[in-house]
Amino acid sequence: MPEQESIRIGLVSISDRASRGQYQDKGLPALTAWLTSAINSPYHLSSALIPDEKPRIVETLVDMVDNLRCSLVLTTGGTGPGRRDVTPEATLAVATREMPGLAEHMRRISLHFVPTAILSRQVAIIRECPDHASLILNLPGNPDAISQTLGGCAATKDSPAIPGIFTVIPYCVVLMGGPRMTTRDDICKAWYPG
Repeated sequence: MPEQESIRIGLVSISDRASRGQYQDKGLPALTAWLTSAINSPYHLSSALIPDEKPRIVETLVDMVDNLRCSLVLTTGGTGPGRRDVTPEATLAVATREMPGLAEHMRRISLHFVPTAILSRQVAIIRECPDHASLILNLPGNPDAISQTLGGCAATKDSPAIPGIFTVIPYCVVLMGGPRMTTRDDICKAWYPG
């Protein structure tokens, strides 16, 4: 049986204070911990901690996709209504196509936990190169919200389960020509047809 191809995943934490060393970044550790618990196929992570500056975010996203050849890039931070929050604008600047359903579902999950989720401006896009494509998602900045958004919500007596966004990410990556990922079902079961 041939060895499974490793997927390259880019992680970008966007925070003025953390990038200056005034605050301990919690985004990259939260993303890394969740992915480590969920993915059981080969993967390689590349990460960056950068300030909330549009040119720097654009440069980092382009590098992750075009040069490092990440098939998936997850950002955290900079998606609120604050005047320094420019992650969505920077992400849209590198997009070739938008994926509005993913952004809508991320907010739907977060609304299950906090009413302020509706203030999030996070986006989901695809960036395409001639021989490569990447899915880029803006995740919330809060570590708990990162885990909730990726993994979803369990059913309760008052509401049904809500699947996490990562349920469909592996199949989306395959549709874009990227490597197949598998996940641990108890964390977040990846959906594939058939």
